[in-house]
Amino acid sequence: MSFHGNPCWYELTTSRGKLNDAGAFYARVLGWDVVDSGMEGFAYHLGKMGDAMVAGLMEMPEDVCDMPPMWMIYFAVDDCDAFCKDAVSQGATVHREPADIPGTGRFAILADPQGAGFGVLTPDMSEMPADTVAKIEAGEIASPFDQNRAGHGNWNELMSADPEAGFAFYAGLLGWEKGEAMDMGEMGTYQLFRRKGADIGAIMGLGNAPVPSWLPYFGVNGSVAAKVEDIASAGGTVLHGPVEVPGPAWIAVAQDPQGAGFAVVGPEA
Repeated sequence: MSFHGNPCWYELTTSRGKLNDAGAFYARVLGWDVVDSGMEGFAYHLGKMGDAMVAGLMEMPEDVCDMPPMWMIYFAVDDCDAFCKDAVSQGATVHREPADIPGTGRFAILADPQGAGFGVLTPDMSEMPADTVAKIEAGEIASPFDQNRAGHGNWNELMSADPEAGFAFYAGLLGWEKGEAMDMGEMGTYQLFRRKGADIGAIMGLGNAPVPSWLPYFGVNGSVAAKVEDIASAGGTVLHGPVEVPGPAWIAVAQDPQGAGFAVVGPEA
């Protein structure tokens, strides 16, 4: 069974020396249990909800230490190497060539033709029973992207300098289809995209974003206004919201104390 095109991992790269601080922030705001992954020679922490791994947290590598803290969304692909080759032919740039992560799979980091960074991962499911794979696909086992569980990725939003070209790029490579398009006036069109009939995110113009980028939304239970208070009291900055969106749902867009952008979405104001 193929997971091709599905959001499959969320990864925070934060300021050097601030890994523990970042973990404490998201533990408070999203309810994660943040633990060390145990990787030898590399500090990589995991954000967990119960037994489910939701996200990875790491410090900015030395070779790109001038980059600002950021969240990266990874999408599952059937063949990491082939995907990178096809993406480059469509105008993308590969920043981290395909490489293996033992026990996890093969990954790469790219920028789309407009410059938004994203990752791809071919999961290693060689040791995973077929019935387990089927349960993950059916949502019976929690995965990092799960729109029915708090603390998990809930929505994936691309702010692009050319939304139409952006959609065409990802749709052609990941198999996404257009969902509903919402007119946001001066902000342009908010184009939802679907995988296997389910809306999983949207593409829009740059808005207030300084550069093209992906923004992860994490689900929360209950009041988004209360979560906004948690973000502020934990040292984060709320940029937008709480505001009601179609669904109905409520959202807020924020930055963590180190400046990485993220958003929360929940059922109540």
